[in-house]
Amino acid sequence: MKGKFQVEKFKNIRTPFYYYDTNILRDTLKAIKSETDKHEHFMVHYAIKANANPKVLNIICQAGLGVDCVSGGEIERALEVGFPANKIVFAGVGKSDWEIELAIDKDIFCFNVESIPELEVINQIAQEKGKIAHVAFRINPNVGAHTHANITTGLAENKFGIAMCDMLTVIEEAKNMKNVKFVGLHFHIGSQILDMGDFEALCNRINELQDTLERNNIKVEHINVGGGLGIDYEHPNQSPIPDFKSYFETYSKFLRLRNGQQVHFELGRAVVGQMGTLITKTLYVKQGSAKKFAIVDAGMTDLIRPALYQAYHKIENISSNAPTEAYDVVGPICESSDVFAKSIDLNKCQRGDLIAIRSAGAYGEIMASQYNCRKMPQGYITEEL
Repeated sequence: MKGKFQVEKFKNIRTPFYYYDTNILRDTLKAIKSETDKHEHFMVHYAIKANANPKVLNIICQAGLGVDCVSGGEIERALEVGFPANKIVFAGVGKSDWEIELAIDKDIFCFNVESIPELEVINQIAQEKGKIAHVAFRINPNVGAHTHANITTGLAENKFGIAMCDMLTVIEEAKNMKNVKFVGLHFHIGSQILDMGDFEALCNRINELQDTLERNNIKVEHINVGGGLGIDYEHPNQSPIPDFKSYFETYSKFLRLRNGQQVHFELGRAVVGQMGTLITKTLYVKQGSAKKFAIVDAGMTDLIRPALYQAYHKIENISSNAPTEAYDVVGPICESSDVFAKSIDLNKCQRGDLIAIRSAGAYGEIMASQYNCRKMPQGYITEEL
């Protein structure tokens, strides 16, 4: 079964472009609210790096989510759309001075701090502005995740976070600074995680660290567990909504919260991944010596995940109901890695057919580039078509 696409209306739009199904987005946001409402102290921040299209962000903002930013530009975009500053968390291993100044000026909720040198700079800038900056420390829990090596972030070998053995030292450093206030701990072990056992392992590690803090008479107001929940790339039609029930129940069951603590989540892909589809047009069907190629007008400049991560996306010919044939689906970019899929079955393709590359709402449009001097893809929501 193919997704429901407005093929006739799509034909009037220059390809390639992104189509965002806002019905799926709103259903996803309702599912998140339904599950988090069961847990009094759960707060979700949308990870804006997944998709920063203003029309998409507006819907997420209206749903009441906070926002997780990893750059000054993302903070500016979040504020422009209407996210309240007191729901913004600012993460990132390399925050520049102007970004820190912006966040302090806007009185964001919290910095997720990744090193003592960063903490010192935040304290200095806050002192110059006569303000107190709230900080949480990102702890590298050395917890592996069953996902692609390039999107694991919680191992000791990764660049992110502060080593567990340095946690007490860093907290003590913060206590001795006059212009920062320690409010919490932050964790994130990776992305596209479908095994709830990975999140259970993180809970166990957080419990251990909290026990250590208690023995040292250190209280923590906020526990930020990051995000990481994956989506079903193989079956977007059957599984348009991620398994939020299991995800939030895992933290409710295994994370031992102290009295009054709030848990923060930073979900990105799980919020927007399934609502997005890259629509591209077949330029040529080329018969090679060993295989047949469907050459489309979208390329790795429009969706880099297959080239970067060897990521799978379900692909459909939404213009054809003819019997299937095997194709390599490739783009026009002057790179051998500009391949969306190899040897997949599609309804027979011909020049002009519209091809839908599914589950592209996250890390699609936002990661697009102008390599080969190509135009950036546009994003359209359901209400515009």
